Amino acid sequence: MKVHGKGIAAGIYPTAGMVGGRPVEAIVEVCPDGQVNVIVGSVDMGQGSNTIMGQIAAQELGLRPDQVTVLHRVAEEGPFCGGSFGSRLTYHTGNATLLAARAARQMLCEAASYELEEKPDALELRDGSIFVRGQSDPAMRLADAAARSSAQGRPVLGHGEFTYEATGSPFPALAWSAVVAEVDVDTDTGEVVVTQLTAGYDVGKALNPLLIEGQIEGGASMAVGAALMEQLYPFYPVETGRPATFGEYMLPTAVDMPDVASVIYECPAPDGPYGAKGFCEMAANTPVPAIVNAVNNALGVQIAELPITPERVLRALAGEPDDAAAVAESPLRLC
Repeated sequence: MKVHGKGIAAGIYPTAGMVGGRPVEAIVEVCPDGQVNVIVGSVDMGQGSNTIMGQIAAQELGLRPDQVTVLHRVAEEGPFCGGSFGSRLTYHTGNATLLAARAARQMLCEAASYELEEKPDALELRDGSIFVRGQSDPAMRLADAAARSSAQGRPVLGHGEFTYEATGSPFPALAWSAVVAEVDVDTDTGEVVVTQLTAGYDVGKALNPLLIEGQIEGGASMAVGAALMEQLYPFYPVETGRPATFGEYMLPTAVDMPDVASVIYECPAPDGPYGAKGFCEMAANTPVPAIVNAVNNALGVQIAELPITPERVLRALAGEPDDAAAVAESPLRLC
């Protein structure tokens, strides 16, 4: 027999870990040919931070994001980064990139002001050109201003450094989350299927909504694995006596994924770049207790160990104690 259950979980995440308050740096370079580079020490591991840094620089320089190249340099060769973890890159490196882009913009406006006979603060950048504020026709190409600055011995290299100054809180921003999970549980086999996740996250400011949806869905897949399949301690099969390989270690695939409804909520961080917060770790954390609560709601019992394997479901229904070692060694183990 299959039974249906619903569960909810809410979370709070101290986004943008300080790492001891160490600064983060970024450099925005505008070459004489108009090429724009953002140079950072942070690492994009697939979370999309390079996209965000490019967007921030493009916004400040009046360019399209595809006109900006983001380059990574290790600490010995380029800007310092306290680490690519803790949902901190959008906040810390984003702020450093924002400051670097504004410094580069100021240099461009200063270079153009001599020829245009306008004060730097009377100029603005858009569409790859420099405009006198209030006028519709471009006054100078961005590339020409960069070449002029370089010829004057001032290569356009905007430097940005950001450090969170802790004043009462060790975390720059707090982000919030809430997830509702729905599951079907087969009481004969113990199989659990997550049918729906509705996941809402406070992102401060959605700099790239499509990227955020991808993070929400990616986190949901990690949560399904953690809740139902993955042993979070070393598993040594009796027959081999070695840790499981990826051929033996069960991970969720596309067929295991539920429908995921993404809800993006904006509660701006006062000091975040345009109000943005980092949130992506929450996307993997909050759905797990929601799934557990949904299973317990369906069964009317309390399962408190992860993953919720078929063995654990059947033991709970039979009123048997959960022996983690026995579950791991069970020939019925499906994960």
